[in-house]
Amino acid sequence: MIKLVLDEKEVRGLVAKVVERTMQMDEPWEWPSGVAYYGVSEAYRLLGEETWLKLLKDRADEFIGLGLPPWTVNTCAMGHCLLTLAEAAGEGKYNEILAEAIAYLRGSAPRFGDPEAPDANVLQHTVSVNNDFPEQAWADTLFMAAFLMLRVGARDGDRALVEDALNQYAWHIRYLQDETSGLWYHGYDNKARDHMSGFFWARANAWAALTCSQVRLVLPEPYLYPPFMDISCSLRDQLAGLKRLQTSNGLWHTVLDDAESYEELSASCGIAAAMLTNGNPLHTRCAQKACEGIMKNISEDGRLLNVSGGTAVMRDLDGYRKVPNKWIQGWGQGLALVFLTAALRCAH
Repeated sequence: MIKLVLDEKEVRGLVAKVVERTMQMDEPWEWPSGVAYYGVSEAYRLLGEETWLKLLKDRADEFIGLGLPPWTVNTCAMGHCLLTLAEAAGEGKYNEILAEAIAYLRGSAPRFGDPEAPDANVLQHTVSVNNDFPEQAWADTLFMAAFLMLRVGARDGDRALVEDALNQYAWHIRYLQDETSGLWYHGYDNKARDHMSGFFWARANAWAALTCSQVRLVLPEPYLYPPFMDISCSLRDQLAGLKRLQTSNGLWHTVLDDAESYEELSASCGIAAAMLTNGNPLHTRCAQKACEGIMKNISEDGRLLNVSGGTAVMRDLDGYRKVPNKWIQGWGQGLALVFLTAALRCAH
């Protein structure tokens, strides 16, 4: 296990500031709010602040009253918050909506196979009801959908759902992870059989590392599922590769191996949180350095700074370098909270 040296009172204060600023955002029911409220949920689960639970409940109830958007991989990300509300608030409506999301992922969500393995059945990344990215696998899908399927399947004792979720992990590893470096590409095009522009985008690596690090915590007896061995080894190799690319500020560039691209904080939070959750003591210095760098990038009013905007698989390196990083973003807030709560769990 990793042990961090930090001021717990200071970190708890930062958590409170980030939660307060996050809940002031008017994000619709979409993936930014899904990541943001997952972070708030993690803060509530660790610190038990009932005010935060009420804020989540009021926001979810407002969304429900207004009417929910169609299901896509991205809108399913709100399911993480619903899990917390169903457990803590004890109201069946949250489980009913969660069941709708899972039914979509199991049934009507677009999937694609592999000519050499017809049972692959990989979730296509969907951002709307249109077929925007036909037969494309994105690392983002692991957080928005596969991790949610795993959590619900483990909670409900639904072995078929767990196995489907682990299958998504295994195939995304096969399609997106570079075996030489351990790093992940942003996306894979099954039609062209390539990684499109082929860059190691930092936030894609954060989605992958963070979700892979959670499997052994979420799933009882994970070693009884063969795909878990792939997930464990994938994470081991990825974190070793990421450790070597950490900057002198304790952060990671938005294109990991491009020193001219800016240091990106949402990815840095996700990567560092994965290291803390995975708990390899050889990553202690790396995680401590990341903690110092991340905390310097949280403003007095609770904003995580230097977070890149929403990013498709860009055409070229310049496309990634020029994504704006000026604005507060829901995914930045959520990943900051995921990191800070992981840091508190590792404090001594």
